[in-house]
Amino acid sequence: MPARCLLYYITDRSAFSGDESARRRRLLEKISEAARAGVDYIQLREKDLPTRDLESLAREALRAIREAGRLATGNRQLATALLINSRTDVALAVQADGVHLRSDDVSPQEVRKVWSCGRGQLARANSPRDPLIAVSCHSPAEGAQAAANCATFAVFAPVFEKKDSPTTRSTGLAMLEQACRANIPVLALGGITLSNAQSCLAAGAAGIAAIRLFQKNDVAEVARQLKNL
Repeated sequence: MPARCLLYYITDRSAFSGDESARRRRLLEKISEAARAGVDYIQLREKDLPTRDLESLAREALRAIREAGRLATGNRQLATALLINSRTDVALAVQADGVHLRSDDVSPQEVRKVWSCGRGQLARANSPRDPLIAVSCHSPAEGAQAAANCATFAVFAPVFEKKDSPTTRSTGLAMLEQACRANIPVLALGGITLSNAQSCLAAGAAGIAAIRLFQKNDVAEVARQLKNL
């Protein structure tokens, strides 16, 4: 079991009610809430947005994360990192911390090559020299491949059956345990609740990734309970 459970919030503004403006506002509020609660990583996963709108939202998300850090009690610097889903160009443009890649996406090595070139061309002194790269995995073999490709960490899913997607076949804890033998941290995703999270950590997961667990609940309370497992 890991020394500390890593927390990974994956965004989905479509789950909020109201028009686009209201959903965007609620998402930014939730991102700020997650940053104040000490969530380690936030993946901006708004795949339907045009590039310009995604870039604008990413900039606002970064401002929300930084403001949360400034407002933290005792001037404690929060270390929440923002990753952009599958868009290295947008991540570079807004000076995000990295990207989250699909299992069939470009390789982490390619991202680092683009990141290095892009950083130099744009002269972004404040952008990370080495991006954080998460990779989605659905089998132990994909987890091992992510490690071989020098990903920062893998996100293994779906561990449990999701209520809103009963036709999606879960992988189960035994498969998660095999995936966690990869030489990088592996986070568990898919149907994770406060009741079953500990079983994922016991299987070797370095942390918990989720959309609904964070987005539909009080993030501070969820984070507190997960960190105490």
